[in-house]
Amino acid sequence: MRDLVRMLLLAGFICGTAASAAAADQPAGPEPLILGVHPYLPHDEIIARFTPLANYLSRSIGRPVEVRIGRTYNEHINAIGNDAIDIAYMGPAPYVEMVEKFGKKPLLARQVINGDPYLRGEIIVRQDSPFQTLADLKGKCFLFGDNNSTMSYVLPQRMLESAGIPLNRLGSYKSLAGHKNVALAVLAGSCDAGAVKSEVFHEYEPRGLRALAELPLVADHVFVTSARLPASLVAKLRKLFMILNELPEGAPIMTGIHPEMTALVPAKDSDYNKLRVLMKSKSTSQPH
Repeated sequence: MRDLVRMLLLAGFICGTAASAAAADQPAGPEPLILGVHPYLPHDEIIARFTPLANYLSRSIGRPVEVRIGRTYNEHINAIGNDAIDIAYMGPAPYVEMVEKFGKKPLLARQVINGDPYLRGEIIVRQDSPFQTLADLKGKCFLFGDNNSTMSYVLPQRMLESAGIPLNRLGSYKSLAGHKNVALAVLAGSCDAGAVKSEVFHEYEPRGLRALAELPLVADHVFVTSARLPASLVAKLRKLFMILNELPEGAPIMTGIHPEMTALVPAKDSDYNKLRVLMKSKSTSQPH
């Protein structure tokens, strides 16, 4: 009896070892594609917004897709520029900077907000602020977002310069991480004015914000892919983005990313030429 037990245990060990070896010989599943996003909102909010899109792409291509958030705008730009991530959601100014530094990448789609293919933003003040024009901000405190942000740094700096207020004619200025932090700081009276994209302005307007000026229109956010992805996969991804406009699940996925997104449209690098002209005049000074 004791010999029988010993034989059964030995047989089980051999079978288990063989099974383990067989499993080790099996090819691993496909590596996940990384969908990278810049840190324009709080971490958990970005994950919640982009996970439905990642799940849709994963089901459609039969390969995991994971959302990853860059720690900074520059890290995000460098990640897609160096092909360290597979798909990137990019604001207009970061996209232009990435192309300038690393060259063009395949484009998947450009977002459309409320039927409008342009990105909008505002220079904001409190509703009870005495300021009525940009010229009133001379010598005052101004809040920017990340210095790679289209709506919270690049364009408002251009507008202030056009109004005769370069950075050295402001009383003070600084950068905060994220559009919402700019809106909240202006609401709290920490600074006289700031710049945010329209989505954030409309969210906080009922709490006591007012638009002092609208920022110039530029082509909206774009989805970009790594240059190392096979052309066949890029073509499939591009089609998956385009058909979201027609699928029943498409609207919730798009409005999950932006509550007012109504479509995704084909994107061309030349869509951003107007912004390139604006950015060429960008001052070399930086917020402190």
